[in-house]
Amino acid sequence: MSRKKRLSVIAVLLTLFICGAMLIDHWKGQDAAVETILYWGSTGSKVMEVQRKLKQWGYYDGPIDGVYGPETFEAVKLFQRKNGLKVDGVVGPQTAAALGITLTGTATTSYQASRAGGTHSSGDLYLLARLVHAEARGEPYIGKVAVAAVVLNRVKHPSFPNTIAGVIYQPGAFTAVADGQINLAPDEESLRAARDALNGWDPTYGALYYYNPAKATSGWIWSRPVHIVIGNHRFAK
Repeated sequence: MSRKKRLSVIAVLLTLFICGAMLIDHWKGQDAAVETILYWGSTGSKVMEVQRKLKQWGYYDGPIDGVYGPETFEAVKLFQRKNGLKVDGVVGPQTAAALGITLTGTATTSYQASRAGGTHSSGDLYLLARLVHAEARGEPYIGKVAVAAVVLNRVKHPSFPNTIAGVIYQPGAFTAVADGQINLAPDEESLRAARDALNGWDPTYGALYYYNPAKATSGWIWSRPVHIVIGNHRFAK
């Protein structure tokens, strides 16, 4: 092969290598670009964008600090209510579109995803709060914390799934999942109760089960040794 042909081949191979590298970088960028859902506990520039929009339109009076706390949550709910959207305090695709923002960006989180006994994602907190709201509405505050604690006790127990979502969505585990109430937006007290349980408060002292004797239909649950009663729930191991 002549020197001229060898140089041509090398040039073609080099061009292919550069193009391949550019495609790989593009695909990596695509993997990093995800559609984020913003909710209580989220942080970052997207939250600041939501806060700016809400403040501009008179729904929000709080600071533009990038922290999705109670003021932002209530402002989002007010915006949703006024604009005919699902009122859940969560900025998903429909709410984002109504705000005129895009949720696509690099995903970030304030916490590390983990299991009970360590750190927890903001998604874990929100899901746990949804269960508390669905299962313990009308119960005293300590009773809400107790329901959340039962979930975390199961996560740590070898007989149950080892994640919060796994425990909550285990078939037949919770009535609120079966009847769809798990999909209701949690109130502020349920979120606070979930956070207290995640921070280590266990009013049940290790209970793995609870039931309301006025509503329980399973004969098996009555066989569990009850060691504490909180509100309308009996807690058992």
